[in-house]
Amino acid sequence: MIGFILVIVFLALVVLDVPIAFSMGLASLVTLYISHLPISQIPSRTVTGIDLFTYLAIPMFILAGALMDTGGIANRLVKLAKVLVGHFRGGLAMVVVVAEMFFSGISGSTVADVSAMSSMMLPSLKKSGYTGQYSISVICAASAMGMLIPPCILMVALAGIANESVGALFLGGLLPAVFLGLLIMLLIYFQALKYNFPAEPRPSFLEVVKSFIDSLIALAMPVIIFGGIMGGIATPTEIAAIAVVYAFIVGVFVYRELKIKDVWRIMIESAVSTASIMVLIGFANIFSYILALGKVPQLLTNFFLSISSSPFVFMVGVTITLIIAGSLLEGVPAALIFTPVFLPVVHRFGIDPLHFLIVMVAAIGVGLFIPPAGIGLVVGARLGNMSMEDIMKSFYPFLIILFVGIVILILVPQISVFIPNLLMPKH
Repeated sequence: MIGFILVIVFLALVVLDVPIAFSMGLASLVTLYISHLPISQIPSRTVTGIDLFTYLAIPMFILAGALMDTGGIANRLVKLAKVLVGHFRGGLAMVVVVAEMFFSGISGSTVADVSAMSSMMLPSLKKSGYTGQYSISVICAASAMGMLIPPCILMVALAGIANESVGALFLGGLLPAVFLGLLIMLLIYFQALKYNFPAEPRPSFLEVVKSFIDSLIALAMPVIIFGGIMGGIATPTEIAAIAVVYAFIVGVFVYRELKIKDVWRIMIESAVSTASIMVLIGFANIFSYILALGKVPQLLTNFFLSISSSPFVFMVGVTITLIIAGSLLEGVPAALIFTPVFLPVVHRFGIDPLHFLIVMVAAIGVGLFIPPAGIGLVVGARLGNMSMEDIMKSFYPFLIILFVGIVILILVPQISVFIPNLLMPKH
């Protein structure tokens, strides 16, 4: 009964367009009041929910990403991507995918990825003969895949909830991201052959070397993050702080594109972004607690077991649920609500929690681009000055290939857990 009241009030508030964080908080308040449970649970469990050392990495990674984005890193990474794949048939569209693999690890935000890739690549794509609809479709598909590229803020939040290693989650996202990226590029290649997309001129060896050297400083960020975490030099939170210092030095003193006067604005914007995420995490903690009181995880376990005892069927059901939730609730809220609910079921089915969390991140990444409410697709359509209906005909093949990719990730857990098990066997 408690779980039913909580869910009904929450959905009613969401329909009334109340922000997700406050919908969770208000639904929890109403449920506790109606059920005659102590309302004092709200402040205590909300504070407890965000009182984790791991979560200090969130503002640090957000700030580091903003500093590096403003500091001119993105353009150099795009140039590197162009010399690597631009000369293939449909190469400029492939550049978006490769650049996203580089850039997403800096931005840490799907919406930021769509905005940045659109501003950097959309004019070039249109100039080369790609339609605006197809260009935005490629950018959206690449950004959906980019959710798996560390450092991902969603992974940091999930690590705290699921009591998993942030470093293991970061490593676990690498192979799935490359796998989905290759699937997208394969689709682009066959479309290029069918529609005779152009290819960029093949760069000389010296141009490749020059672009690589120009990008070395930007590419050093993943080395700092992974090297520090895997080498045991520092915790993820401490590495995030080092990343902030590194981004500041590179932007101000090396590339000289980051002005001191911009730093204060960037810090304020990062603080606002951090506050919104932490409020979500805090209210999600009390929300999940009430779901547990209402025995929702047990009911869900029994429901899935009544359908099938197959872990694959369960994972597909979870994936569909998370894709829909990601489109309606956005990424972090969907993960915060469903992770505590599904984790007991995951253990019951004997599924590796790390594998489950990686699939969850991938599903939510795709959900952000599901019409009509997916925030990533909405932003992409707005930046392309077109309606969502205009985009969908070009975007459907990319959605299908992303769905196929997630199903393969479910069937082959080693794609997700191979690198973490190899490099962090005790994670």
